[in-house]
Amino acid sequence: MIDNNSIEQLKQTIDIVDVVGNYVELKKNGSNFKGLCPFHDEKTPSFIVSPLKQFYKCFGCGAGGDAIKFLMEFEKLSYPEAIEKLASQYNFTLSYTKGESSGNTERRILEAIGRWYRANLEHNTTAREYLEKRGVSLASIEKFGLGYAPSSEETLTFLQRTMIPFNKAKEIGVLGHERGRYFARLIERLIFPIFSPSGMPVGFGGRTLTNHPAKYINSPQTKLFNKSRLLYGYHLAKEQIYRKKRLIVVEGYMDVIMLHQAGFNTAVATLGTSLTNDHLPLLKKGEPEVIVAYDGDEAGINAAMKAAVLLSNHNFDGGVVIFKDGRDPADMVNTGNIEAIETLFSSPIPFARFVIDKIVSSCKIHTPKGKEEVFNSIKNYLHSLSPFLQEEYLPYASSLLGISSARLKSVKKRESKSSHDSILTLSDIAEKSIIKTLLKTPSLIDLVLDVMDSSMFHTHKSAFEALINGYENSELLQIDFDDSIKIYSEEELKKQLNYFLRRYYEKALDIIKKYDKLPLEKKIFYLRKYKDYIKQLKRGELVPYESHSTL
Repeated sequence: MIDNNSIEQLKQTIDIVDVVGNYVELKKNGSNFKGLCPFHDEKTPSFIVSPLKQFYKCFGCGAGGDAIKFLMEFEKLSYPEAIEKLASQYNFTLSYTKGESSGNTERRILEAIGRWYRANLEHNTTAREYLEKRGVSLASIEKFGLGYAPSSEETLTFLQRTMIPFNKAKEIGVLGHERGRYFARLIERLIFPIFSPSGMPVGFGGRTLTNHPAKYINSPQTKLFNKSRLLYGYHLAKEQIYRKKRLIVVEGYMDVIMLHQAGFNTAVATLGTSLTNDHLPLLKKGEPEVIVAYDGDEAGINAAMKAAVLLSNHNFDGGVVIFKDGRDPADMVNTGNIEAIETLFSSPIPFARFVIDKIVSSCKIHTPKGKEEVFNSIKNYLHSLSPFLQEEYLPYASSLLGISSARLKSVKKRESKSSHDSILTLSDIAEKSIIKTLLKTPSLIDLVLDVMDSSMFHTHKSAFEALINGYENSELLQIDFDDSIKIYSEEELKKQLNYFLRRYYEKALDIIKKYDKLPLEKKIFYLRKYKDYIKQLKRGELVPYESHSTL
């Protein structure tokens, strides 16, 4: 936490007129300053800034507060982010409680390395020719602070020359360390500096210029850099996002740069990862319409599907744009297709409609089994939406399936909640997590198949069978795209399998006890066998799969 005394000292250092004046045109009005309020539309100035009280007040909309509050409201920053931004602007060193560091040292190092990367770009013909070929203007190069990372040896020499400790460079992700030696993580790459929402440097992205197998790489996870909570270009786009109420999410750095160059200055990009729950707080700032604009290849469509499910479940306004025929936004800007891009952005496919369309296209809807799978998947998806969106998209989904809205809307009435309901819910969550884990880590499939089969799944049997048999169905697709489902580590998976097996063999034991037609000798054999299995499982050991379906 930032020390309170440090915050008070910062407040005494800053001048609210200077802070507000960076965002609002202020004119002297007696002992105060006056301007148009940035928080609501007005033609007659009613926004007053008092240097004596270090306070602002709008007599039109009621907004008011100190310099920190103004920065929080205008830039949609958290309280600590606003303080740290002001401290950076005034070159003020904050103090932190419990021995915490503000990260100022790390940021100064990142800034120094960023300047060096930018200087390198001026002297590297290959990188400049690449940017020229992609249509990137000099203004865009400067705006986004693009640079070039040379060889590892040159990077190490620069750090030594500027007395930047190698261990500090490693902490911020610039260097790696292996077999007793340091090396640069970014080598012979075009550099894209990455900033926090408040505009602080946190890391770098790099595109290979030597046909390296890894086309793009980012800084590793550090205390400043968490790619799941960052959006490339957001610090430059946020002001326009708040004003235009529109945010465009694309796939790559170059897409963002070229869209900004063409005037689409609310574009941002994820950092080599799909949109996740961690991105939602940033996306919600300013309540913009969110447009997910991805490539039309399989990876792009799958990412768009995941994003559409996530955003519709959280009631975001907006939709999906797919760039077809191998095109991407950067190439379209470079070839002058600006109007075509604007047409696409002005009429995105609403999230819920996109999801429903993809669910329908994922199965053979003209077969009874395929239609049943689509019916169940769409029904489950609709029930995850707000009541308003459910009513909005019921007719559309029903028309695709050729059934009545009432049938799709109907929900089985559940009995009063009991412990059995809780077990089913836990089982449902565990089944989904096992399936999601195997989708992400196929090497664990043999471990699972050694100890269980699809008969142990109560609610997601068809998805598990589709997974192990190597085909897709809509239920498996929905599990794959659901970011709320936990992915187990190998140890967690073993514990979950143990839980499943114990329940399975305890149930099998009950069946055998009640099965009168089974010969006594065989009955005793299975009773002993399953009791031994249960004891083994209670010791934390897994047992091989044993079917009793022929009993």
